[in-house]
Amino acid sequence: MIFDAATKKRLRADAHQIKPVVMIGQQGHTAAVAAAIDEALVDHELIKVRLRGIERDRRKNVMADICRDLDAEFVALIGTVATLYRARPKKDD
Repeated sequence: MIFDAATKKRLRADAHQIKPVVMIGQQGHTAAVAAAIDEALVDHELIKVRLRGIERDRRKNVMADICRDLDAEFVALIGTVATLYRARPKKDD
């Protein structure tokens, strides 16, 4: 799913008051990190992830890998905080 500029702007605005719920350390993208992000996306749809100890030029690559693996949409990366979105699956009644 690719967002247009207006949708990304709305998601960034919605994420403004959200605190990071997952921290990624120097080891980067691990199975435990992926599981924590997946669980947070199921619960909240829109989350923030803090990237600690990862070089500036690697941050976007790490987030791109995570988004690809979890079928999530990358919204923004500001400093060491990334915002991700994944719509909840619709429940059949």
